[in-house]
Amino acid sequence: MSFDWSASLNALLWMATLGAVVWLISLPLKNASIVDSFWALFFVVGAWAYYSALTDFGSRAPLLAMLLIVWAVRLAGYITWRNRGHGEDRRYQAIRARNQPHYEIKSLLYVFTLQAVLAWIVALPLFAALSGERPLNWLDVAGVTLWVAGFLFETIGDWQLARFKANPGNAGKVMRSGLWRYTRHPNYFGETLLWWGFWLIAVASGNAWTIVSPLLMTLLLIKISGVALLESDIKTRRPEYADYIRRTNAFIPGPPR
Repeated sequence: MSFDWSASLNALLWMATLGAVVWLISLPLKNASIVDSFWALFFVVGAWAYYSALTDFGSRAPLLAMLLIVWAVRLAGYITWRNRGHGEDRRYQAIRARNQPHYEIKSLLYVFTLQAVLAWIVALPLFAALSGERPLNWLDVAGVTLWVAGFLFETIGDWQLARFKANPGNAGKVMRSGLWRYTRHPNYFGETLLWWGFWLIAVASGNAWTIVSPLLMTLLLIKISGVALLESDIKTRRPEYADYIRRTNAFIPGPPR
């Protein structure tokens, strides 16, 4: 079975609907950053909607379901736990300030619908692999291996940072140990590896064209919503971070200089 664009548009509709629901939740909270907690759930809803619209399924459906749910539960749970009690993230506060007046209405498009559409594009390898008819092969093994490497990298990185921040003696300091010694953003690097792993599984199903997904995810995490945006804020709050930048790779791990 080739890629089912009708099922894909059904997935987009459901993902956009989830975005609208989260937008409604954000209004009384005055906190658009709650969308981060729902980011992974866009993919779960999209995959479910795509799968439900199919009349036949590929052999990779159980594998993809397991990988997707493990990733989504871990990421959504961690972000929700990390952000509890902190109010709206600084990045979203800046977006709110730039889009006055009537930000509450604008955020439906600029934040929630936009994230749903981006998630839909990133999810294309998942959709393609779900309907791919080719038998499992060595590319599936390579994809799962890369996925596991990325999942472990981001999970360990998040755990190390959480432990660092939990120590009151580290307040205002910069994390420089563990995986953070070799890259300033091990969580983003791991997330990128993970999506390249999903793409390899899509390639195994005969859908190499979905490379747009990992390319977009890599671009987002390095140049737009990840490294660039986060560091523009950190550098103004932590003078020590400038030295960390000089000594440590931004993304791909390497020995400290």
